[in-house]
Amino acid sequence: MVVAIVITMSMLVSGFASVLEYRLERDRLLELLTDEAVRRPDLSLYLYFDNDQALRSTLRSLVSPSPVQYGIVYRAQGGLVMRVPDNPGLGVPDIPTLREGLSAADNGLRSLDGQGESVSSGLPGALMGADRYFHLTLPITSAVNPLSEKVSQEAFLLAATRPEAGKIRHVIGYLHLAVNQRGLLLEVLPSIAWVVAACVTFAVLCLMLSLSLTRRITSPISRLAKLADGIASGKLEEPVKVTGGGEVEEIAAILNGVITGISNYKKEMDVDHQLLSMKVEERTSQLSKRNQELNTAVKQVTRTKNRLRKMAYYDALTSLPNRRLFTEQLSLLLKLAQRNKQTLALLFLDLDNFKRINDSLGHSAGDLLLREVGQRLSKCVRDSDVVAHYADPTAKIDVSRLGGDEFTVVLNDLDAPESVGVVAERLILALSEPMLIDGHELVITPSIGIAIAPEHANEVEGLLRCSDTAMYHAKASGKSTYLVYESSMEEAGLDRLTLENDLRKAMDNDELVLFYQPQVDTRSGKVVGAEALLRWMHPEQGLIPPFKFIPLAEEMGLIGEMGDWVIREACKQVQTFAKKGVSLPKVAVNVSALQFTPSFTRRVKSILDELAVDPATLELELTEGVVMGDTNASVQALAELKDLGVSLSIDDFGTGYSSLSYLSRFPLDELKIDRSFVIEANNSEQGASLVRAIIAMAQSLGLELVAEGVETDEQYEFMTTAGAHVIQGYMFSQPVPAEKLEPLLAPWHFQQQIAQLESRIHR
Repeated sequence: MVVAIVITMSMLVSGFASVLEYRLERDRLLELLTDEAVRRPDLSLYLYFDNDQALRSTLRSLVSPSPVQYGIVYRAQGGLVMRVPDNPGLGVPDIPTLREGLSAADNGLRSLDGQGESVSSGLPGALMGADRYFHLTLPITSAVNPLSEKVSQEAFLLAATRPEAGKIRHVIGYLHLAVNQRGLLLEVLPSIAWVVAACVTFAVLCLMLSLSLTRRITSPISRLAKLADGIASGKLEEPVKVTGGGEVEEIAAILNGVITGISNYKKEMDVDHQLLSMKVEERTSQLSKRNQELNTAVKQVTRTKNRLRKMAYYDALTSLPNRRLFTEQLSLLLKLAQRNKQTLALLFLDLDNFKRINDSLGHSAGDLLLREVGQRLSKCVRDSDVVAHYADPTAKIDVSRLGGDEFTVVLNDLDAPESVGVVAERLILALSEPMLIDGHELVITPSIGIAIAPEHANEVEGLLRCSDTAMYHAKASGKSTYLVYESSMEEAGLDRLTLENDLRKAMDNDELVLFYQPQVDTRSGKVVGAEALLRWMHPEQGLIPPFKFIPLAEEMGLIGEMGDWVIREACKQVQTFAKKGVSLPKVAVNVSALQFTPSFTRRVKSILDELAVDPATLELELTEGVVMGDTNASVQALAELKDLGVSLSIDDFGTGYSSLSYLSRFPLDELKIDRSFVIEANNSEQGASLVRAIIAMAQSLGLELVAEGVETDEQYEFMTTAGAHVIQGYMFSQPVPAEKLEPLLAPWHFQQQIAQLESRIHR
């Protein structure tokens, strides 16, 4: 009983002390990391000025304690800036999960396992698994507003030293430190060992004292009883000395005599058998242990090898071969084709308008679309073909993803070069089927460039370059098609590169100009607005239409600056007309999907304030794709634009992929009927019914209507009869420079033309 009590108390004391020691070390380390991060103002300085080298050095010092597994710096919006080490080798929880339920300025602490599940933060949690971590997230703050214009380092540091800097702090990012719970346990293990050793020592001393007292009382009788039992069971082999009274010693002497005789006989019989058994058991145990260790090692090596191969050779998103495996496959296939004098074709696929879909619906929807494209490409393969597993010389078709929205298909051992076109048409048809992505029905088409070996190139890089060049020409020729490489395409590629270089200089050289197409109210004959259309007056090539350089500007990242220039110049032109006494009620400006960013409203307000122009004279024309990416964010952004007093119009309505429900949610003023509907209304009853439905819906919602692209009397008659009285199109005027627009703005300019139109249609 005494022994049980002593052992229980020792275990309780050692357990409590261990838990307390672990908790104190945990709190000390987390407090140390928090204080160290707070005392490092250079962290926000390096993050603000994108000083990656200094930021990495600072981050390394923060992850120097051995329990700290890795450190990551994020932007305030969640974008990854840097991680140390570069590849922590484990799953990293995303920042929204770690910051869930916290305000932007709060410190966050989460205890998660390797699957991202919340677990205990105490000593038992550290003992249960090595994949459990404390995830400490600390806001990185700055006295300088990150949304304002960039400041110098001296201004940044001066702002941090001002008295009000401690009151107003802007969160510019987050520091994420992962502390391994098992590693923390190893840090405090020596302290815990000392506590356990002290408790064990105390227990042993208590047990020794108890046993000593008990033994003094019962020792003689107990030893005699044990002696008798040992003789009865045959276990005693040596005489036992028993101290006590005279009778006890006499009995012990008799029993010891019996023991001596039995032991001598037993030793002679059992010694050899015992030695042999011990050796057999020892060898058997060693062999079994080694066999288990070997099997475990083989399984681990096999799993690791397979995992590393998949990571190195396959795309994580689509599970298709990546660029590395594709290059190895194609190199081998080219050598085999050259040796066997066979023909090989490379199809280079790039998805049309993928960037617009990705920017409008978000990267998660873009990833789902890419995964669906990969599956469809794989399904195009015949059952007898091999799809992108290994560089098999018998493979007929091989699908890979090079990155982004670029895919490749390799056709080996072609019977005839013409069969490549059959495969390309099959791929285009498969990808053109509608896809349901995040509730949106999308239609994606590919542009395909084809290069053939050995006709066009014999090496991987050459074949890739030729197919890439052919793909770009397929895009330029209208997309959703394929072209086979020709040597003349190289010159066109150089022309495109020259055009890109000239476009970078166009704004600085004042080569961009605005043309205006009037919008005429057929009821009064007055111009109620004009759409500003961008043109490029190239010094050598002359007037370049927007469809040639706007896509280039979007790819080169110039569309934001170019769009701001258009808004500013259009507003200036309205002011110029006003000074001359000429009234232009409003000017409409198209907004690109890439231009509609979170800072767009602020930039529009800045332009309006700078020019002191009436916001009501500015109308922004937005396509469906512009506002359908993040619906809640779009509603807020459009509401902010409406608060400025700007008019909002939906351009190319009905040509996109969104539902009609957004019309009632967004604060719109105007709906433009696309030219394709205007043309179709006179060609089919279905087209006419569709236009009438659009007009009726817009009128029920209180929206203004503009019919775009009206060119014939029949189109004019249908649109005005159906209820669309504001007309924009070549019937009244083509897009013209500002000086030619000025006489068109006279209130009586179009009245005679409208009267003649009305007389011709007998109305």
